[in-house]
Amino acid sequence: MTEAITIHSNDDVAVALTEIPGGTTVRVGDQKVTVKEYIQSKHKFALKDFDKGDEIHMYNVTVGVAQEPIKVGEAITTDNLTHKSDTFSIENRQKMSWTEPDVSRWEGVTFDGYHREDGQVGTANYWLVFPLVFCENRNIEVLKKAFNKALGFEKEDPYVGMVNSLVNQYENDKLNGGVPQVEVAEKPQPTKKRVFKNIDGIRFLTHQGGCGGIRQDSETLCRLLSGYINNPNVAGATVLSLGCQNAQINMFRDALNAVNPDLKKPVIILDQQATGTEKDLIENAISKTFMELVKVNELGRKPAPLSKLTIGLECGGSDGFSGISANPAIGYTSDLLVALGGKAILSEFPELCGVEQELINRMDKDEHAEKFIEIMRNYEQSAIDSGSGFDMNPSPGNIKDGLITDAMKSAGAAKKGGTSPVMDVLDYTEYATQPGLNLLCTPGNDVESTTGLAGSGANIILFTTGLGTPTGNPVAPVLKLSSNSHLAEKMPDIIDIDTGQVITGDKTIEEMGEQILDHIIETASGRKPAKSMELEQYDFIPWKRGISL
Repeated sequence: MTEAITIHSNDDVAVALTEIPGGTTVRVGDQKVTVKEYIQSKHKFALKDFDKGDEIHMYNVTVGVAQEPIKVGEAITTDNLTHKSDTFSIENRQKMSWTEPDVSRWEGVTFDGYHREDGQVGTANYWLVFPLVFCENRNIEVLKKAFNKALGFEKEDPYVGMVNSLVNQYENDKLNGGVPQVEVAEKPQPTKKRVFKNIDGIRFLTHQGGCGGIRQDSETLCRLLSGYINNPNVAGATVLSLGCQNAQINMFRDALNAVNPDLKKPVIILDQQATGTEKDLIENAISKTFMELVKVNELGRKPAPLSKLTIGLECGGSDGFSGISANPAIGYTSDLLVALGGKAILSEFPELCGVEQELINRMDKDEHAEKFIEIMRNYEQSAIDSGSGFDMNPSPGNIKDGLITDAMKSAGAAKKGGTSPVMDVLDYTEYATQPGLNLLCTPGNDVESTTGLAGSGANIILFTTGLGTPTGNPVAPVLKLSSNSHLAEKMPDIIDIDTGQVITGDKTIEEMGEQILDHIIETASGRKPAKSMELEQYDFIPWKRGISL
């Protein structure tokens, strides 16, 4: 196995693909380097001598500046490197040409999806139930318990059985002072047969917004929820309003009309203060929703072209291999889908820090470049004004596993977007309508970002991770891709695809990207469920547009 590599020929640091003891001489391309100290796998070491103040480069971009002299073969650490990123402007734009990948293998290939009246196609068929304000969260939970249990969407809770077993041992004096061994079912089964075979589930969203705070937060929330209803994976929705909240029904209707003026999906809106008792509200919601579910169940899966796929591109719990294996692999998948006429959405703007110019170079329209620059600069300035900055983005886990500056992390994260032209730039809650690669402003926070991706139309999400992130989304299947095989072996319950073979050299990025597209088709057709859905990881956190990195 190769011990270390550079990612670009202009890089002046190498990435260790395995642990390298101090004093070992390794070959990096055409160069032989004797490492001066132990280099941990995923971490970097110098390929030349650096003086204090010298810039250090990876992925052909600046990822930091030396804080002290660094000798060839020495490890790059948080002690000797600090964040620095390249500048960007529309004046420096150098338009790039793109050679589409060969997609002849997928010509005529389809996935089996749910066709909506507006032309979108879902990879699933869900009914949504959510509140306009947090005051209705308890009523949402009441509806959730009733519908899931009665319609066969509830699963047995294996941990209840575990606790019951422990209780039984305790009551019969059989604990014996040791740690009891109790078996837990690997895959919990539904408590009863599903009533509606063509409905994949009812998704119940709760949140802490809709009142208090500033009015703009409620407007943003209404736009986000409207995007969820417009998502092709959603058949319709039941919406509960208290009545007096900031997120008024009219505000929500305006947002729904803005995202899709010709929306044909059923939307039930109920106001508690106008209805009266809680009992009346719940009964009304149940009866109206059930009758719509009967109609929704009439829709089945039919073949659809791959151009109807919209994939969200996300990373979380990243490590030093993410930007070498998983991220460029789904970047190639994105390129394949774009060449097939589909859409891809790249999010997490704090993790595009340092690669802005490369993305600007991929934009044909000045208006897109100007919008992207404005959003990025305003976002970064708001972070600085709050006493933080993009440089604070890397988590302790990122740093421990080799991503020691935001520019370094961002350079690898941006690889998720492949190499295709940027066709549109979207602010948070704006809906993706342009085929091709779209940039969507979200925080780097995993759940806030995936929440935003689904709200902007992603009907499936690719989520790369090097450390293991147990999260998902209520309406968009989230496929987890491990950057390394150790993670896939350690946490097989959450990992759908292992891209570690890119690190070992057993597969190329292109081969892995093609494998991922094949997996997407199976998941989009309902034949291979995402593990996040099987684990019921239905995470939903709206971004309040304050500072969240």
